[in-house]
Amino acid sequence: MKIFNTLTRQKEELKTITPGQVKIYACGPTVYNYIHIGNARPICVFDTLRRFLEYIGYQVTFVQNFTDIDDKIIRKANEEGSDYAQVSERFIAEYRVDAKGLGVREATYHPKATENIQNIIDLISSLMDKGFAYRAENGDVYFRAARFDEYGKLSHMPLEDLEAGARISVGEIKEDPMDFALWKAAKEGEPYWESPFGKGRPGWHIECSAMAKHYLGDTIDIHCGGQDLIFPHHENEIAQSECANGCAFAHYWMHNGYINIDNRKMSKSLGNFFTVREVAEQFGYEPIRFMMIAAHYRSPINYSVEVINQSISALERLYNCRDELDFALSQAGAEGSDALQKAADEAKEKFVAALSDDLNTADGIAALFDLCKEINLRLNGEEPQQKAALEHAAQIFDELAGVLGLLYNRKKNEVTPEIQELVDRRQAARKAKDFAEADALRDQLAAMGVTLKDTPEGVQITVK
Repeated sequence: MKIFNTLTRQKEELKTITPGQVKIYACGPTVYNYIHIGNARPICVFDTLRRFLEYIGYQVTFVQNFTDIDDKIIRKANEEGSDYAQVSERFIAEYRVDAKGLGVREATYHPKATENIQNIIDLISSLMDKGFAYRAENGDVYFRAARFDEYGKLSHMPLEDLEAGARISVGEIKEDPMDFALWKAAKEGEPYWESPFGKGRPGWHIECSAMAKHYLGDTIDIHCGGQDLIFPHHENEIAQSECANGCAFAHYWMHNGYINIDNRKMSKSLGNFFTVREVAEQFGYEPIRFMMIAAHYRSPINYSVEVINQSISALERLYNCRDELDFALSQAGAEGSDALQKAADEAKEKFVAALSDDLNTADGIAALFDLCKEINLRLNGEEPQQKAALEHAAQIFDELAGVLGLLYNRKKNEVTPEIQELVDRRQAARKAKDFAEADALRDQLAAMGVTLKDTPEGVQITVK
């Protein structure tokens, strides 16, 4: 598999530290609110990456953290008159609801910052011992960015350009504007932990370095996140990890592109800020996932009602095709054309080639729709289809959809005795040419969520 590596700005063949195994760290949410529509993109994209790597034979260890202590969480707790733990635990639970709705699998590990305080303290202590960090007069601990010669290598910006945009915020006491906080000294009324450098809490950047080291080791294979995290978050992760550990932090860096809302940047001030929950309540979760992977992950995408409706239509085509395939299987015999077997194999080959080329899910989805088109063409043709070929096509169809994390709402088409009785009565009415009765029974079934399709092989019953 080839990956576009942000670090080198080129596609590189994936070569893992341990053959056959991949260690991935993906930056997770800061849990002070529901995840918004922009958060959904890296969650869906890198879940697909994990699924594909497993599909082509890798054993994947996937770590996605929860930032459960942060200024925003403390502010939310103060507004509510609660504490940070109540806020973070509530929104971790809400995140899990949305992630499950999006068809995202649980990470191998979902560590929390507050569960790794000692790991964070140990990493900061190592940096201080080596002269890369210092304790300021106010008790904060900062990383000396200028001491890391390669600072800026991920964002591809020289230190002097980064320094030009750096500033010292109110209350900060730094040696240099580029320095960033590893540990924040406790303020009145804020939660804190004991440490060798005083009471306080971790800075944002250090938690990911500490958790990646603890769960995956000093060097990991792939680090993932949104494009907005390249600087300063990921740049700072590299600096503090490589200075503390004396080796490369991650071999490959993958970043997804931005998402706009109706062709404008998402912003609360513009009134175009949507949570995943809000969109899902109106359109469902699966169309959101489809939209997030329908374009190449590095390309910017645009969310609009029109785009989400297009995703709904595309999913309906896939669901309908798979239902048609099930019905054909129920009617098929050993004899017939085996052309679908070859078509399925070709679709799989195109799919794997697409996703092997820097996770090109757009072309991967196209390969799945090529198979869908071939299935519909064969099933609507005059030549009967061989059952073994249909079974093979169904298996490949399910495999490809599964890698993309799609069609997870597909349920077994259960025809109850009540439904079957109404269908039989309709058929009897049609035979007796009592079309008014037949139409009335069809309407009754439709109200129950049952659709009928009359075919030369019999009535195809679909229960929604």
